[in-house]
Amino acid sequence: MQLSQLFPTLGHDAAFTSRHPRVSVVGGGFGGMAAAKALAAEGCHVDIIDRHPYTTFQPLLYQVATGGLNPGDVTYRLRSFAAKLGSHARFRRASVTSIDTENRLVHCDNGEPIEYDYLVLAQGVGANFFGTPGAAEHSYTIYTRGSSLTARDVIFSNLEALDTDVSKTFDVIIVGGGPTGVETAGTLAEMKSIGIPAIFPDVSIDRVHVALVEMGSHLLAPFDSSLRHYTRRQLQKRGVDVRTDTAIAEVREDSVLLKDGHELPADMVIWAAGVGAHKVAMDWGFETGRGGRIVTDSTLRVHGHDNIFAVGDGAIIDDNPLPQLAQPAIQGGQLIARQIVNLENNRPLETFQYVDKGTMATIGRNAAVVQLANGPKLTGLLAWLVWVTIHIYSLLGGRNRIQAMVNLGSRYLTFNREAGAIVGDVLTADGNPGKGDSESFRKAIAEEMESSDKDTDKA
Repeated sequence: MQLSQLFPTLGHDAAFTSRHPRVSVVGGGFGGMAAAKALAAEGCHVDIIDRHPYTTFQPLLYQVATGGLNPGDVTYRLRSFAAKLGSHARFRRASVTSIDTENRLVHCDNGEPIEYDYLVLAQGVGANFFGTPGAAEHSYTIYTRGSSLTARDVIFSNLEALDTDVSKTFDVIIVGGGPTGVETAGTLAEMKSIGIPAIFPDVSIDRVHVALVEMGSHLLAPFDSSLRHYTRRQLQKRGVDVRTDTAIAEVREDSVLLKDGHELPADMVIWAAGVGAHKVAMDWGFETGRGGRIVTDSTLRVHGHDNIFAVGDGAIIDDNPLPQLAQPAIQGGQLIARQIVNLENNRPLETFQYVDKGTMATIGRNAAVVQLANGPKLTGLLAWLVWVTIHIYSLLGGRNRIQAMVNLGSRYLTFNREAGAIVGDVLTADGNPGKGDSESFRKAIAEEMESSDKDTDKA
């Protein structure tokens, strides 16, 4: 798929051929790339700023964490993206430290300040632990490339330890019943029931336990009730201990304390319960709302600023909160380009009208749920094929799509023999996975969440 297919242009000649408004786009996720693509097509000078040199297709990061895909399959160089936008587009690898709205400058930790006429905030979000004691210190996330690789190594380390320590069990708790939690739980459960007998013939599958804990009454809450029930049945069929209406009081080093007083053993806690604003973005001085997200009006303009827009997971429309998915971010980014054209031509701004194209989640091999807007609701093999096709199609770069197709196809065809064949590093030298060296990884993840970057829009 070409860039124009995922992020289509406005479909006409460039609006600016002499004067080229300078637009700084903070964040290289779905919203930022959509805005940059459309703005470059209009003839704007576009500066894309992101602290990573790549964009990440986050809906498939759980596949990286569970060994189905390589990190290179789901990442794409932002410099390559900018180069394809033309001579007026530039990429700066940097973290935004502050924004001088009076002088229209973006200050970064790398290089000189960047001047702008218009500013697009598409900085995304990071993990939200909702103040749960111990969650940040003792949980793993799969919202970034680095954290997904760390999670993969922890899973690999624990599986390897099962083969040498006959007294050990591997208890995994996934917190959050949204698409990320469901997809991770389903993959780990199939790794347990199918992969372990093939890869570790001396290890009983009874020594591996996968639990999915959700505070609400349902998994995949935004989905139709029939799809929610199907999801729960499929996870339970795969051996997942599904616990809804279950709130977590504390995450400990080797267990999770529930608010009802029960304690669950946990060698690994994967936190997929939601996202929140990056701390650095909350210090930029803009009005924030729920979850620390930057508040905009219905035109996506930031409150109190005529030339600043915000889009994606890190933004929230004051009177119309939208789901934190890829499509609202992409459509919002495209609208911002039109808004800048409108402002430059003294035309009224448009109201953002989100077009819901549906949503989906995979549960495991041959099982998924697809809910199309005003269309059919799909389950089973057909839904799974739709999920695979759309996710591979949505990857940027031909190499990424080919590699992902080969890797996912290989996993499908050899599933009975290699479903548990994760390749990673054993994190400790003392045979005690989840401790020791992994503490340095935990600290690195914590620092990443403090400074972070990236748009976690989900497909």
